[in-house]
Order: sequence, then C-alpha cells, then structure tokens
Amino acid sequence: MTRRFATFLLILLSAVTLSSNAQHSFEFNNGPIMNRFQDSLIRISDDMFNASTTGERFAKNAVFIKTLVNSLKTQTSFSYPFDSLKRISIVKSPDNAFRLITWFVPLDDGTYRFFGTIQMGTKDGKLKLYPLIDNTDNISDVNVLGNTKNWFGARYYEIMPVIVSGRQPYYVLIGWKGNNTKTTKKVLDVLSFEKDEPIFGKAVFEGPKGAVVKNRVVFEYNKLNSMTLTLDKSINMLVFDHLAPFSEDMKGNFEYYASDLSFDAYKIVNGKLKLVENVELKNDPNNMDELYVDPKDKKTKAIKKL
Repeated sequence: MTRRFATFLLILLSAVTLSSNAQHSFEFNNGPIMNRFQDSLIRISDDMFNASTTGERFAKNAVFIKTLVNSLKTQTSFSYPFDSLKRISIVKSPDNAFRLITWFVPLDDGTYRFFGTIQMGTKDGKLKLYPLIDNTDNISDVNVLGNTKNWFGARYYEIMPVIVSGRQPYYVLIGWKGNNTKTTKKVLDVLSFEKDEPIFGKAVFEGPKGAVVKNRVVFEYNKLNSMTLTLDKSINMLVFDHLAPFSEDMKGNFEYYASDLSFDAYKIVNGKLKLVENVELKNDPNNMDELYVDPKDKKTKAIKKL
C-alpha cells in the first residue's frame, strides 16, 4: 500500500513542478491569502498526526500535500515563512537560492515516512518545485548518491552552503531521520545541482587518514537519548556528539549507543569537510536537541548524556 501511495504522491507533486508565475518578494496584499492557507495546513497536519492508523495518516497527508502545493502557487509564497506551521520544517538556504520543506508521517510500526519538496527562489519570479520521494526502504547503501526520486528522507533543520572557488556551491543539510522503536538517526547530507537537477550526496566527508571519503554521514543512537548535531558559527564547524557504546561488548549494536560527553566536528578544508576529533566547545548544545528526540511523542524526555 505504501508503494502505491508514494507513486500517487509523486504524480500529485510532479503535476506542479512546471513553472507558474510567482513574484520573489513579499507583497502585503497576499498575506491574508497565505494566512488562510497556513490555518488550513495547521488543521490538516493536526488531523494527520492525531489519526489512529497509518492508512488514515496517509490519507490526511495527501490532503495536506494538495493544500500545500496550492499555497505555493500563490504569488510571494517563497517569502511566506509558514512560521505557525510547526509540524513541518522549512529551512531556506542563506543565499536565498532555495528552501527545503520537509516533514514526516509516523507509521504504526514505529518507523517514519518522509515527504518534502525543494522550492527554488528563481530570478524571474517563477515558481519551481522539485518533489522529494523517500526511498529509504530500498536504499541498502547509505553512501549512494540520490536524486528527487531516490531520496534518503529526513526532516532538515539547518543548511550550510560550501563555496568552492570557481564552482557552484554545494549545501550541507542537517536532518533528523528517525528510525524505529529502538534507535534514532540523524544525517549530514549534501544537496547540489547538476544541469538544473538536484543531487543528494557528495564525496566531501573526509574521516581519519586512510578512511573512505563519504557522500553522507548517518548517526544512529539509543532512541531515548539526544544528540547534538549543528553548525557552530562561532568556530565555523559542524559539531556533533561523539557516539559510543555503553560497553565494548555492545559495539555495533546502536540501540546501546549514546554520547560519551566528547564532541567531534567537520571543518571546511579545501572545499571538503575534514573530521576533527575532540573539539572543545564553549557554547551550550543545540537547543533543538529536545525537539528531535522523538517529534511524534512530546512526552518523551531526553536523557541528555550518559
């Protein structure tokens, strides 16, 4: 059923990837229209999350997608923040080239299905969307390159552009991946554009000497624990908790992984991201940690560190 539903959503979203007229700057007279759309989206998303079965949540999600697409067709939609719509994440690239709209639907078995679109900030003011189809179930190698139809789905909450001299920038995406009833995942992915098409993943994550350069980095840890993964602008690095098993005999069993109170980071070096171990931080961990323990269940409390 989920595969047929994903095909339906692809058709629904693809129907609006053709350009339509939309101005790039915000006009106040469209504010009331967008506010009404936002009110409708809030109500539909609440209904979706409160639905009792996966099938009902998917049905509500289809209504949500149709309403969202209609809202994005409205002039000035790129500038409208949807800041009261808390169940989805909207992050705009610092250069205003695009914004990522992503969210998830919780399934009955404790896993998640992710949905999203890339809305481009076009120079000519036309609306351009790239729908994203979560194909995680069929991705056996997390290091594989992806595209809009083969997306390693996540709910993104930060974007960091990396500018390499003489080339188009690529964008590091920081996202919450969820997983199952035992573990949670977070991800560092990369978005770039080749021949006007989005590509996910890029061989830029350099580990210790001799390690294979990765296209993306996936972190997995005990579901009841939190993990800091954020851009620390004070040191211009991607900072994250170092995850370790509770004991050596649990190595490789990520249900028993948590922070060991140390921090590692990725630093931009020659256009790539070089791993730096044992970074000393002067600031507090990301205040979004609590949110990303389990966004489905706000009653779940984070065990900050073990």
